[in-house]
Amino acid sequence: MVFKSKFQGTGLQRSLPVLQEAINRIAKDLNGFPWCFKIADLGCSSGPNTLSVVTNILDIVHDICSENNSQVPQFQVFLNDLVENDFNTVFRSLPAFYSKLKKGDKRGPCYVYDVPRSFYSRLFPDENIHLFHSSYAVHWLSRVSP
Repeated sequence: MVFKSKFQGTGLQRSLPVLQEAINRIAKDLNGFPWCFKIADLGCSSGPNTLSVVTNILDIVHDICSENNSQVPQFQVFLNDLVENDFNTVFRSLPAFYSKLKKGDKRGPCYVYDVPRSFYSRLFPDENIHLFHSSYAVHWLSRVSP
């Protein structure tokens, strides 16, 4: 796993065991993964580590499915940040991201969407997302959620 921003990359690397535990628990609670595993990254930003988080999650799900001889699901990934976020930078990095996913990998297809608005209001329908991730959004909070 390559992280281009050292501070955030170190934090993401250190949080991997927690992420692995959370995804293992989801797989156990759901008795496997649904045909489409939905992920939301809240406060995703637009730097080089944005899609590293997604790659880590996909790798973990792939490993769990391999260990259990189960089918790897398709993925829907929702990248959320404020409207001011430079989502164009994220979109420009998607071809390289998709290219890495296809290289001899048996991961399910991955579809990436942006959700440009504050997470202080509802972003998704009830029971729609399987995994929420947020790594560095807390220090940017402007207020405590109601």
